[in-house]
Amino acid sequence: MALGKRKPKQASLWVDARPRQAHPAHPFYRRLNEILERAQFDRYVERLCRKEYAPTLGRPSIAPGVYFRCFLVGYFEGIDSERGIA
Repeated sequence: MALGKRKPKQASLWVDARPRQAHPAHPFYRRLNEILERAQFDRYVERLCRKEYAPTLGRPSIAPGVYFRCFLVGYFEGIDSERGIA
């Protein structure tokens, strides 16, 4: 038997992508979403990123517009890691 301390198990790296219960939106983010929607941001980003996404490999991807919004929230809220944002 080896000597040493037990290390805590690492939590799963994958985030459950099922829809979450909706919470009341903060006015800032509600307005930001309205502006991005009016500018058809999601369609534009999906067109730009289309060549980078594999249709059949790996886990289903997050839509580029949603991915970008996650990083915006991280920036505005001072969250500096992808795991913290998730």
